[in-house]
Amino acid sequence: MSNASGSSAGTGTGPSPAAGSAARPALRAARTDAEPPARGARFAAVGAGRMGRGIAIAFAYAGHRIALVDLLPRSAEVLAKLRAEVNGEVRASLQGLVALGALRADQVEVVAARIGFVAAEHAPVALAAAELLFEGVPETLDAKRSAFAAMNAHGRADAIFTSTTSSILVTQLAALVQRPERFLNMHWLNPAYLMPVVELSTHPGTSAEVLARTKALMEGIGKLPVVCGPTPGYIVPRLQALVMNEAARMVQEGAATAEEIDKATRYGMGLRFAALGVVEFIDFGGIDILHHASREMSESVDAARYAAPAIVGRMIDQGHLGLKTASGFHDYAGRDIAAYRRGVLQRVLGQLQHAGLWRAAAEQTLD
Repeated sequence: MSNASGSSAGTGTGPSPAAGSAARPALRAARTDAEPPARGARFAAVGAGRMGRGIAIAFAYAGHRIALVDLLPRSAEVLAKLRAEVNGEVRASLQGLVALGALRADQVEVVAARIGFVAAEHAPVALAAAELLFEGVPETLDAKRSAFAAMNAHGRADAIFTSTTSSILVTQLAALVQRPERFLNMHWLNPAYLMPVVELSTHPGTSAEVLARTKALMEGIGKLPVVCGPTPGYIVPRLQALVMNEAARMVQEGAATAEEIDKATRYGMGLRFAALGVVEFIDFGGIDILHHASREMSESVDAARYAAPAIVGRMIDQGHLGLKTASGFHDYAGRDIAAYRRGVLQRVLGQLQHAGLWRAAAEQTLD
């Protein structure tokens, strides 16, 4: 286990050929007299920083061996320090799951042993064995170009390459891989071993077979893959950035304190959006309600931030108002609407009970 490539300091992969130029192997072939850790592992996290470690824990927890690959040549002293740091963080994360009752104490070493830290000299062997690889080096094109040069040089022809970038579009990175049809971005939410959603961002050349295989592999370790096109911010970061910036503005304006906003979002907005997806919530309340609320907010707060998109007006004109008309962003034709509503309320009630916020009905009339 290791933390080389995903950290902010001293973790870049160094200079590399420019995009579009012939990529030379970034690493020399592994020595034949050394037995690389995680030999034969089907999965490889390329870049052993925080994201790589989290991905490694996710696969190891699900029973898979995974190579945690550090691409930087290092002195023996630095490498030993790095290995110890990664081992320590992995075990600390697993001990945290023990404390939460999600893992037995006797499973910590079993799970940790499935993660093999691979130093640069043995990286070619690990890269050549993996069927699914996760690039997780620092967020610079130079670092990613160098990492993909190594992956191109040593990876299997049938391997699937992914990038865990949070900021670089898949269309831009696709130019760095030899087989772009076998490439997509995969955005993990931190902590990677805990959060179920992974966002798969495809480009026009990503093959349907590769997407289906990637989804199946991720579902196999208990993840919930969601798919989007080559859009900035994927889905979750794009939505949450708007909410977080608006919350900061409210504090700045003195509209409410940080504590009150956090209480409102945890037990108001958060509970509802855990029971209903955001678009589903629009349908549930009514697309016309969103239209009227947006018009009021755009007039009283900021038109640029609150004006409803054109699709909202078009759907109202077409009579698609959501659940009340059985058609909106989703199609509710043929569904048992009463049962659907009960299911939503049941999910909300379950969360309220879990949070200790639900009270039983009063037995006596108080006033």
